Amino acid sequence: MIRFRLGTRGSPLALTQAAMVRTALCDAHGWRDEEIETVVIRTTGDRVQDRALAEIGGKALWTKELDRALGDRDIDAAVHSMKDVETIRPDSIAIAAMLPRADVRDRLIGADRIVDLPPGAVVGTSSPRRRAQLLRLRPDLDVVLFRGNVDTRLAKLAAGEATATLLAAAGLDRLGRDVGHAISTEEMLPAPAQGAIGIEVRAQDETAQVIVAAIDYPETSACVLAERALLAALGADCHSPVAALASLSGEMLTLRAELLSEDGSAHVAGRAEGTDGAEIGQRLATDLLARAPDAIRRLFCP
Repeated sequence: MIRFRLGTRGSPLALTQAAMVRTALCDAHGWRDEEIETVVIRTTGDRVQDRALAEIGGKALWTKELDRALGDRDIDAAVHSMKDVETIRPDSIAIAAMLPRADVRDRLIGADRIVDLPPGAVVGTSSPRRRAQLLRLRPDLDVVLFRGNVDTRLAKLAAGEATATLLAAAGLDRLGRDVGHAISTEEMLPAPAQGAIGIEVRAQDETAQVIVAAIDYPETSACVLAERALLAALGADCHSPVAALASLSGEMLTLRAELLSEDGSAHVAGRAEGTDGAEIGQRLATDLLARAPDAIRRLFCP
């Protein structure tokens, strides 16, 4: 008997993350693996691999088909990498839980350190944030578009399409890919919500909310929701190079963030502390935009 249906993208990483959620649900409720059905849904983001997301619809390319499946009751919950979920979600959908967060850092593959890359090295990435951060540290680099799942990007690197690339440590670890060198968050802040797996349900489906809430990890939820509050207050989109990381000590949240111009030539950073994630996200966004030059402010629409 199928008790619950989990929707997910079909990439190896997405399937691995869905399996983690299935295991957590089984452990929480005493279910068997076969009582949870994994429903694979192919998204526009998976189909279009030759253009940057910002050019073809942004983060909704990862979520809209899963949103539709939720709305049509084809699935009971959707599993997402939270950094790929757009900031403003439909009222009909609720984030019900997040698993314990994994390593938030980026890994550099192709060199030990960014400073070790040869002059003019080609670095592949599809992330405006990583592009801007790289160019801020090394304006001589040639940053080119790299899209595709983890193995596709590693294959492009092996084929010589770039000297190096950056990938999230969390995804590499979940796939068992022991490659690359982790970059300190002091050198390069990660994307907001990087390393977090979230589960969404229909907002009116109280049964699904209770089922999924049983596997929520409150520390991850608190930190990620603070980072997402910053994004909302900034009016950030896929064109906006922004990095953020929250940490929790007792009830005190500390949120660090930075905004960059597209070419990394302008940069503003700051931090805020408090017990209300929404409030500190709003406060830090206001502070950053007030201090940011025009080259940065034009990339945000608060």
